[in-house]
Order: sequence, then structure tokens, then C-alpha cells
Amino acid sequence: MIISAYNEAQFIGEKLQNAVSLEYPAEKLEIMVISDASDDGTDNIVREWSRRDPRIQLLRQNERLGKTAGLNTGVQQAKGEIVVFSDANAMYHPRALQELVRYFENPNIGYVVGAALYNQNDENAATQSEGLYWKFELMLKKMESKFHSVVGGDGAIYAIRKTLYWNLDQDDINDFANPLQIISRGYRGIFNPAAICYEDAASDFRKEYRRKRRIVNRSWRAVTKYLSWFNWRKQFKFLFELFSHKIIRWFSLPIYLLFFFSNLLIIFRTDALFFKFTFAAQLVIFIFAWLGFLLDSQGKDIPKLIYLPYYYFLVNIAGFLGIYDQFRGIKHTTWNHVRGN
Repeated sequence: MIISAYNEAQFIGEKLQNAVSLEYPAEKLEIMVISDASDDGTDNIVREWSRRDPRIQLLRQNERLGKTAGLNTGVQQAKGEIVVFSDANAMYHPRALQELVRYFENPNIGYVVGAALYNQNDENAATQSEGLYWKFELMLKKMESKFHSVVGGDGAIYAIRKTLYWNLDQDDINDFANPLQIISRGYRGIFNPAAICYEDAASDFRKEYRRKRRIVNRSWRAVTKYLSWFNWRKQFKFLFELFSHKIIRWFSLPIYLLFFFSNLLIIFRTDALFFKFTFAAQLVIFIFAWLGFLLDSQGKDIPKLIYLPYYYFLVNIAGFLGIYDQFRGIKHTTWNHVRGN
């Protein structure tokens, strides 16, 4: 198990306690914490744990190089045949590791993704919006896994065969780029909803916006870099999933604007009531999203009817601007927390 950490003093002790308590043969579990130049005492906590449990080791990057750089080194040093990637705030269900590894009996399985569920201890609008989005996302993962392969991993809980990890560039997003590499080599990726972990969502809309923009920026770069690895004829099913689930979603903003202005032109050329209704519905959704932005800017509570369209536009704008960042030559390599204390 490789745990990525940057200034995780608040959570790392609980995470290590969670890791050593998992229902998995102790002699077969190695726990490696990769600290990306943490300066809040995270490293000292890990060292204290390693003195008590020899399975735990600290791998420190003395300068901030980003998560992927640390994973490149960590995977090379890992001794197990299976590598599980996790975050410091992702607390695993006791049987999560067993659920992750059991699919690797099938030699065609290259990676297994677990279900990261959001804690319900925060009732702010940003957390609720992300929670609703994530429920839809988990449903898609289940369907994709049955159809062919789940698209992408999850940095909080997913496992791969160590032999299927190729060193990535520092600006690569490991839990999306590496699964693309694995699928292109003819393996499958499985989603197992029984492999569960719990973590906190972003504590406000602006943090969620920054997180989405960073993720899509790196994910788009992975698509442009590794798409040529695929055989379009033999791997059409997965490529269909990739385009329908990820790429079209990242371009939702211009698609929505195309629908909106097309609808506007139509109502000037026809008296059809249907098109007037669809235009009015789009206009109402846009107004609600704008109201959500105004309320959020003022730090006021946002009603559910308003924060859902606000969240929808927020993440779609973030996704499109993440791609725009790539065209401008902006590359995100490091990360900061998006959750509250």
C-alpha cells in the first residue's frame, strides 16, 4: 500500500492505524508513505509509527515534485506483486484490501478500482453537490465494468499489478494515465463496489472548482499523450467509454452554449411551443446557477434548487478551463487539500 501525503499531520496517524488494522495477512502487507516535502510534522508521525511496526516506511521527497514523481520511486521500491494506491485521508473498510486483490486471480485483470464514499458529517452545499455527482459516477463505474473496463482509477483506492506500472512524467495524473496504459496493453479494469473507503469531499465550491480544473487539465493531457497506444478496432468498446464518459463531459460547456444559442435562433424562426419551453427551461437553469454564484460569493447559504445548477456549471467551466490551461502550456503537478479541517 502506497499512501501519498503532503502536510497530512492531521490524518496520517489515523490512516496508519487504519492500514495496520485491515483484515489482510500481516506478513504480506507493506505500507509505504510518500511525503511530498511535508513540513507540518507528517514525517515525524510516520517515523514514530515505523519504529513500532517494521511494515511501515517513509519515503520523503525533499522538494515538492508532486504525487506522480513520488509514486514512480515508490513502485520501484515496493516488494509486492500488487500495488494499492491510497490517500492519507481515505479510511478503508476492514475488508477493502481483500476485495481489491481477489480479482487478480484472473490474469486478464490489470487494475481494480474501489468505491470511495464521502463522509456524511458535513452538510454544506458543496459537499452535498459533490456527493450527488459521485453517486452518479459510481453508477457509471458499475456499468462500465460490466461493459468492458472502468475508465480510470481513483487515487484514494485502486490497485494494479506492479509489472503494469510504467514510469510517468511528473505532470501525468497517475490514476488516469496508468489505467490508460494498462488497457492499451490488452488488460481490463474492474470496479468493485465492495472495496470501500471513506473520505471528505471539498469543503466549499471554490476548492472543488480548483480541484476539477487541475484534474481535467492533467487528464486531458493523458488522453492526448496515450490515445495513440490504442488499437481502435480491437479496443473500440473501451474508447467508446472514454469518449462518452470523460471527453464529452469535459466539453459540456461549449455543447451547452451551442444548444442554448441554437434554441434561441429556433424560437425566432418558429412559433413551436416546445422550443419556447426548452429555451425557458435553459434560461431558468442559467439564472439559478448565477444566483448560486452570487450567494456563494457572499458566503450565504444556497438552497438545493439553486446549488445543483450552480455546481453543474461550476464543474463544467472548470473542466473546459482545465483543457484551456493545457493549450496555454499550464501544467499542474502538485496539489493542495480541498477538504476542510
